[in-house]
Order: sequence, then C-alpha cells, then structure tokens
Amino acid sequence: MAHLSKSSTKSPGREVKSPFLQAQKQVKRTNSLDLVFSRLASRTAQVIGHPLVFLTALVIVVVWGALGPVFRYSDTWQLVINTGTTIITFLVVFLIQNTQNRDAKALHLKLDELIRSTQQAHNEMIDIEKLSDEEVASVNASLARSAAQLRVKRRPRS
Repeated sequence: MAHLSKSSTKSPGREVKSPFLQAQKQVKRTNSLDLVFSRLASRTAQVIGHPLVFLTALVIVVVWGALGPVFRYSDTWQLVINTGTTIITFLVVFLIQNTQNRDAKALHLKLDELIRSTQQAHNEMIDIEKLSDEEVASVNASLARSAAQLRVKRRPRS
C-alpha cells in the first residue's frame, strides 16, 4: 500500500493536490490586499472579543463619565465619546463582518465536503446556502416531512 501524505494523493503517474493546498499556494503567490485585510480582520476580531478589551472600554466610559463635572458636561465632553465610539464602531463592523463571512464560507465548504464524501448524504444539499429564503424553507419542510415519516417507521409496535 502506497503511503499517502496529507498534502496530496498519489495516482498512477501523477500527484493530485488537495483543493485546500492549491488555494493556499495561490494565496501565497499573490499575497494580495485581500489576504492582508483578512488577516487584519481575523486578528482584530480576536482582540476585540477578549475580556480585557471590554474592561478597557468600560474603564474609558467610567473615566469619561467621571470627568463630566470637571468639563461641566459640555458639548465637547459629549462629542469626544460620541465621535470615538462612532469611528470605532464603524471600522470594527467591517472587520467583524469580513471575519464572519469567511468563517461561514469555510464552514459551508467543510459541510459540502462531508456531504460529498458520505454515500447516504443528499448531494443536493451542497451549496444550499445560495438558495433563496423560500427555497430553503421548502427544503426544510421537505426534510421535516421525511424526518416525521422516519419517526413513524421507527416507532415500536405495541
């Protein structure tokens, strides 16, 4: 039996790389703005989700609130927190959305691969996330009917 590495499968006379390794190699070759942005978005999402970042934000708000009487609750005092939070929120929304989109796509690709590799799976489920809401609802109803029929068949007869 031939040894198969994780990076490829051997066929007689040729080596076939996995789609993952092909994509990874292509990304390394191009080293595009998308790659830099994706890495920035992932790292930002990790940092922003950390408890210390939340505590830092909480401290900033408490300090800002405590300084209210010092600045006599002036318009400038209010503008500082409003501007800061608006800018941060605006930028972080795009970074987190990028991370969520990439994670969702990766999850779908993993599920598609499992569907393809399982004999009893319905291959029609591949790329189901690209259907309209009505089509997804129809598939859901169909699967619910199938599940109900299976439960009826499996009930012990008394």
